[in-house]
Amino acid sequence: MRLLAPALLAGLAIATLSDAHESSETASKAVLVTGASTGIGRKITERLAADGYFVYATARKDDDLKALGSIKNVQAVRLDVTHPEEIAAALETISKAGRGLYGLVNNAGIVTVGSVADMSPDEFDLVMKVNAYGPVLMIKAFEPLLIAQKGRIVNIGSISGILGVTDLPAYCMSKHAIEALTDSLAGQLIPLGMQVSVVEPGDYNSNIGKNAMARVGAESAAKSPGYARRAERSKYKDPDEVAAAVEQALFEPAPKRRYLVVPDQDEAEITIKKQIEQLVQLNEGQPYTYDRAALVKMLDDALATSRPRTK
Repeated sequence: MRLLAPALLAGLAIATLSDAHESSETASKAVLVTGASTGIGRKITERLAADGYFVYATARKDDDLKALGSIKNVQAVRLDVTHPEEIAAALETISKAGRGLYGLVNNAGIVTVGSVADMSPDEFDLVMKVNAYGPVLMIKAFEPLLIAQKGRIVNIGSISGILGVTDLPAYCMSKHAIEALTDSLAGQLIPLGMQVSVVEPGDYNSNIGKNAMARVGAESAAKSPGYARRAERSKYKDPDEVAAAVEQALFEPAPKRRYLVVPDQDEAEITIKKQIEQLVQLNEGQPYTYDRAALVKMLDDALATSRPRTK
């Protein structure tokens, strides 16, 4: 049997050490994912755990906590983002574990359907508490751990944070708030070595509509055709693409501020056209209106630093 050449042995040793270092570095990075029991949160948890990251996955129900805890590289944590005492308990648990915290994924979210006139104040308050206040409370609690590791915050927004959907006023308001939170937070934390991104999914399969129907009750849901229409989401793709974008935002060297993730070109076109429409509305009929040439130059300047189209 021929002996391996010394140079080849050295190369194998370097490769082995490099792989071991990369594996160790991956394992040392812990990520907290809220609302991980089903849908987007569950997919994010499964993907990160499968890729070797340690995930603190939060849920509210015993069965969901048990299911999450059975996944390799996952520790289930009981947490309702509207309960400050549970956030404090989660912070204590993660602090005592000694891993620190590299990433926070603010995913927990709910929806309610109906016009402003018909929506109950309690439903409106709950949507805002979960979708808008919840991420703020989580950031306030976990920011010191994240700063210590120069980590990442990824907020799960929605294309509804850019669009205005007729029968989703509370949900759209809450997701518009996430857009503003992301930009403001980036200004605060980037100088400290952190990065902040928002992932904006379109229509993917989840239980968010069914959960809304269960919460408001069959009688209330029956009064709004929108509930039945929006509750059935099995026709949509599973949110694997959303989980992939979250992993990019957490770990690629130069993350984007915004990750638009939609299942088809129609949703992409609707979203981009809405941004252009808003630009025109802001620009028109005011003392400092820009002409077409000036607007095109602004667009060209912005595009000069943008990423190329993906497959």
